[in-house]
Amino acid sequence: MPKDPAALARRTLLAATAATTGLAALGAAQAQSKTVLRISSPAVPDDWHAKMWTVFKEYLDKHAPGAFDVQINLNASLFKQGAEATAMARGNLELATLSAFDIAKLVPEFSIFTAGYRVRDSAQQQKIFQGPIGQSLFKTVSTIMDVTPLATAYLGTRQLNLRELRSVKTPADLKGLKLRMPGSKEWLFLGEALGATATPLAFGEVYMGLKTGTIDGQDNPLPSVRAAKFYEVTKQVVLTGHLVDALFITISNKCLQGLSPALRQQVMDAAQVAVQFNNENRIKEEAQLLAFFRNEGLQISTPDVAAFRTAVHKAYDNSDYAKAWPKELIERIEAVR
Repeated sequence: MPKDPAALARRTLLAATAATTGLAALGAAQAQSKTVLRISSPAVPDDWHAKMWTVFKEYLDKHAPGAFDVQINLNASLFKQGAEATAMARGNLELATLSAFDIAKLVPEFSIFTAGYRVRDSAQQQKIFQGPIGQSLFKTVSTIMDVTPLATAYLGTRQLNLRELRSVKTPADLKGLKLRMPGSKEWLFLGEALGATATPLAFGEVYMGLKTGTIDGQDNPLPSVRAAKFYEVTKQVVLTGHLVDALFITISNKCLQGLSPALRQQVMDAAQVAVQFNNENRIKEEAQLLAFFRNEGLQISTPDVAAFRTAVHKAYDNSDYAKAWPKELIERIEAVR
């Protein structure tokens, strides 16, 4: 007896629907099996420490395919700058770049890396944090903050960037100048130690602050000045070189401990590859930027750096910050060549 064509069509449609549903369920299950890695950064997209997160993601996509769902959030769109450490400790965020200033809030000895003129250059910085000093400090950070630094990104050497031309030779020449600094007391202390009037302002508000005169200047590494286009609203760069700055790719301990040893290693490797990309490109760009800024009409000036170093060291040596610095740690840092 011939089969009913209508019944056959219905069975075919049901089978196709079931197959599609099964595939969708499988896809959903696979998506759910991925470990979500939410990343929060205040960086603007054009900056190297924003681009390094793409390198991090691409590394994991290649070396641990299907294991992670890496979600990159720039421009402080997920968490405000300074709020990331708390978010990670609470399990609301997996990864961020923390500054030494963020860490020093809870690990006082880390404030030595927030002080001006303590680290000489990027090469010494990397040797410090890749060696036993860094290993010991990172272990302390993990214990106290419930987050673990994985790698150290060179953020650049911070210089002054002024809205109007000013003769700057010594810290006394910055008296009364409203210098934008991030809003923590550690950052503000550095601004005051430089001789300026430290003015707290979020990074995302700096461009408009310079344009309107809310602030007279800001300090950042030169690649950040270019990436955030601060050169459009400033007239001068003063090469104080007052802080060899770092950002630490940091992961929440909850996330790190939830990974298998193999995936944990992949994340650690991805962090190292990402900071290497950042460091190489940032150092290369730093060497080229003075010519760029001159072409944009900015005046480049060099102050009496020794006078700045002496004044800044004196300010810190007489502060409560120095009380948290083990003498042996300072000596070990200075001995790193």
